[in-house]
Amino acid sequence: MKSQSLASIADESAAQQAADQAMVATMRSQRMQDFVFHKVTLFFALSVLLVLAGIIVSLVIGSIPAWREFGPGFITDIEWDPVNDKYGGLIAIFGTVVTSVIALAVAFPISFGIAVFLTEICPAWLRRPMGTAVELLAGVPSIIYGMWGLFVFAPFFSDWVQPLLANTLGHVPVLGQLFTGPMMGIGILTAGLILAVMILPFIASVMRDVFEVVPAVLKESAYGLGCTRWEVVRKIVLPYTKTGVVGGVMLGLGRALGETMAVTFVIGNAHNLSWSLFAPGNSIASTLANEFAEAESVLHQSSLFALGLILFAITFVVLAVAKMMLAGLHRREGART
Repeated sequence: MKSQSLASIADESAAQQAADQAMVATMRSQRMQDFVFHKVTLFFALSVLLVLAGIIVSLVIGSIPAWREFGPGFITDIEWDPVNDKYGGLIAIFGTVVTSVIALAVAFPISFGIAVFLTEICPAWLRRPMGTAVELLAGVPSIIYGMWGLFVFAPFFSDWVQPLLANTLGHVPVLGQLFTGPMMGIGILTAGLILAVMILPFIASVMRDVFEVVPAVLKESAYGLGCTRWEVVRKIVLPYTKTGVVGGVMLGLGRALGETMAVTFVIGNAHNLSWSLFAPGNSIASTLANEFAEAESVLHQSSLFALGLILFAITFVVLAVAKMMLAGLHRREGART
């Protein structure tokens, strides 16, 4: 009996040792996996920063000759003369900012209405087909929007919309200057409206997704207290989803700022500055698309790099302002609570 108990104790000890060794091996393997996983994900995160830093450095180095030649006046100068190697970026900057503002001013309320309809009003049987249709618009290539804008929208715009705007808003003091000039169908206003059509599905899709995450109990409670549908959207849905809404708007604005082909088709590609939205103009993206391949002089190429750097700076400023707005909203909410 004693020998059997000693044998069983020895077997149990050997089994325990084997189990301990297996556990140690498993823990060592897990630690190794965690180490590798941590380093791989860290590399992926740092690679984004490295790519961003590389882009900034490339733009800065490429634009040095232009800044050295023209200085800060490059931003405020309207002259763009490749023949005499004189360049200024104000016209392209103006066209980029104005077309993006027009696009956002038109697309935001429409996108908001689409998202509210799909989440709060639309019947269940219609919600999925309409949501799919909105998402399909986001997948249309930009060159298709440009071709449609040039061959379909621009003639309709010049024959019907521009005369209407000129005969109504064109007679308003001060504001009328924006709606005067040749009615060719292409120009700053047309480019802004085409951009609005392009960014609308992006903003609407993001808004719809963030509106859908609002807990149903919050909305049901508001309805139970007698709130109307608009009051529920204004006082419940929007405060709960403001971060996502701002993110969707910034996504659309970023797409509008950097859009190239669609704008190139309909903006007119003219280096002139005018108060009229009917007049042709230029944007940073369209200038780069039209002239980068044909730029021969070092100063011409460097000026295009400088425009790219300015576009990057505009996008960075827009994102920084959006972050500051969100931070201000959070601080005010904290102060109220």
